[in-house]
Amino acid sequence: MTSPNPSRRRILHVDMDAFFAAVEEKRNPSLKGKPVVIGGSGDPSQRGVVSTANYEARKYGIYSSLPLRTAYKLCPRAIFLPVDYEAYASVSRRIKAVLLNVTPVMEDVGIDEAYLDITDQADSDEEIARKIKAGIFEQTGLTCSIGIAPNKLLAKIASDMEKPDGLTIFREEDIERRLWPMAIRKLYGIGPKTEEHLKAMEVDTVGKLAALPREALVQRFGSSYGNYLYEAARGIDESPLVTRWEPKSFSRETTFQVDEKDWQSIARTVAELTREVVSDLVGKGYAARNVSLKIRYSDFRTITRACSTATAVMEEEEIRRLAFSCLKRVDLKGRKIRLVGVRVGSLEKIAKISSPV
Repeated sequence: MTSPNPSRRRILHVDMDAFFAAVEEKRNPSLKGKPVVIGGSGDPSQRGVVSTANYEARKYGIYSSLPLRTAYKLCPRAIFLPVDYEAYASVSRRIKAVLLNVTPVMEDVGIDEAYLDITDQADSDEEIARKIKAGIFEQTGLTCSIGIAPNKLLAKIASDMEKPDGLTIFREEDIERRLWPMAIRKLYGIGPKTEEHLKAMEVDTVGKLAALPREALVQRFGSSYGNYLYEAARGIDESPLVTRWEPKSFSRETTFQVDEKDWQSIARTVAELTREVVSDLVGKGYAARNVSLKIRYSDFRTITRACSTATAVMEEEEIRRLAFSCLKRVDLKGRKIRLVGVRVGSLEKIAKISSPV
């Protein structure tokens, strides 16, 4: 066993392998070896997006956020299943219990992933990874991929390098050899639009991004994002683990299976979404001072309308009144609606109670 360098952070990122699909395969072993797609109601003829595709389905070009209808066209023989969030959350809790048994310094960043600070752990990186993998498999029968690095940025990149059931240890001296040859989209925080801008600058790898001066990036992308790109391309990330997280908002939205123009149907949907949001709000022990309504028209143009109150509220009737006040400011005449969403923000913590008032 080797002792860790006390001057260097050791951050571990755990990412479950095709989590939703893996849970379904564990519940129904006959699914193994077949392309499985999880999303929406499980009906690819209806609107919805892919939440998870197993590795067999990914061979056909199916990935998360892809429309279900497109996924069906890519692989008609795939097995489509609805999202069973409660089942996945139950398995996730068992996984997080294994991680907390390794160290209490954990940042929970999603149902299927987490960061651990293992800097002060006496065991080697490999021993800790083996312990986590064995514990998760014993509790759930599932596999995970692990990345270990000096910071969160590199740990997350590392966990994706040898999927499934992988372990990648990424050290500072590996940046030039392993990080710089990667496509820029592999760098966390770079989306399609930024990729497009960077490629227009003849930057298609992390190494080429790292070769740009800070001033050029700040001038092109602004101070905050430009500085982030400059440092991220060099593997620099000093962000701490956030072990206590406070929500900034609660929201629910739904996409109509057929574009809707009936006001009564739209209003009924707003009321239902409000009820769900209030349940989340009060169940977590918060009140809100801001309510906003999101409307997406059939042509995909999206608008929002917001209302605020001087004092935080948590009553369903009051929040519904504010949501309908927002709805009155939306032009619905002759327009078809594709999506409706309700969001509450500007939260204030209150005593947690079991149900809405």
